[in-house]
Amino acid sequence: LKDLIKFGALSKEAARFLDICVHLGKNILVSGGTGSGKTTILNILGSRIPRGERIITIEDSLELQIQHDHLVNFVARKNDQQNNKTAITIRDLVHSAMRLRPDRIVIGEVRSEEALDLVQIMNTGHSGSMGTIHANNPKDACIRLELLCMLGDVKIPPELLRRMIGSAL
Repeated sequence: LKDLIKFGALSKEAARFLDICVHLGKNILVSGGTGSGKTTILNILGSRIPRGERIITIEDSLELQIQHDHLVNFVARKNDQQNNKTAITIRDLVHSAMRLRPDRIVIGEVRSEEALDLVQIMNTGHSGSMGTIHANNPKDACIRLELLCMLGDVKIPPELLRRMIGSAL
């Protein structure tokens, strides 16, 4: 956070606000375009999580580098070259992570139906969970999150889904 302030990318007040949000266990969704620093911000915020808390990160490819004592990294796996059914999806990892009693779950990038899992995580006792999403502003991030939640097999009425997202964030 100090470097972001020094480079003028973040005001002292904004950095303090984010630090308080992390400390209080507020759910955070970092949005921005490609190459805008979403993962960098997530690494910084994840490293600010209080030391006694257990964190599980879930990603397609190992990009997060959160500095923390109680961290478990889960990485998705595609089918092997012979196309055997060995794939492990983000959704599979989310379901497994829930059994490990994490204090916080961090999804590196929400880009598909796992968005609904993130919203449910944030609404079911894993306060302070985080993720990133490609969107240019907060309103677009919420719209994209809603769209991604609708991609899966579970069909939730849009008005209920909006309430869930609003409650999560």
